[in-house]
Amino acid sequence: MALTPEQIKTDYPLPVYNYRVDIGTATIAFSEISGMEMAFDTISYSESRSASGKPGPVVMHMPGLPKPVQLTLKKGYVRSKSIAVLYDWIKSIELNRVEKKDVTVHLCDEKGDSVVRWKVIDAFPTKLTAPTFSATANEVAIESMEFMASSLEISES
Repeated sequence: MALTPEQIKTDYPLPVYNYRVDIGTATIAFSEISGMEMAFDTISYSESRSASGKPGPVVMHMPGLPKPVQLTLKKGYVRSKSIAVLYDWIKSIELNRVEKKDVTVHLCDEKGDSVVRWKVIDAFPTKLTAPTFSATANEVAIESMEFMASSLEISES
């Protein structure tokens, strides 16, 4: 049975290679993104006797505070202004003037239009890692930057 383009659009998952990253107002290309997750601490509470009188310890578990988002972005090192944007941003932390920015990852369809959007709220850089250098390697230079953020919002475009 042949599928229509509309059925393919609604029934098939989108490939993960077609995405766009916006940091503040700048769009920067990255080769890999990880760490976009929502998680909560858990609280365990123990009582010696339940309200119904059941003997023994009663343990209850409940959600606690949300954990911060820890995002890692990796990209090939190229000579461009995007390198200066990331370097200048993490360099500003040394001056105690860090500017928090929203990092938005758009998963795009085959036309390049955003379908799903993950918005990392109030992100700031915590670590910049230079490429690994090896005289025997045949690889591109990949640098990575780690961020910490307050929260994550997910929405369909």
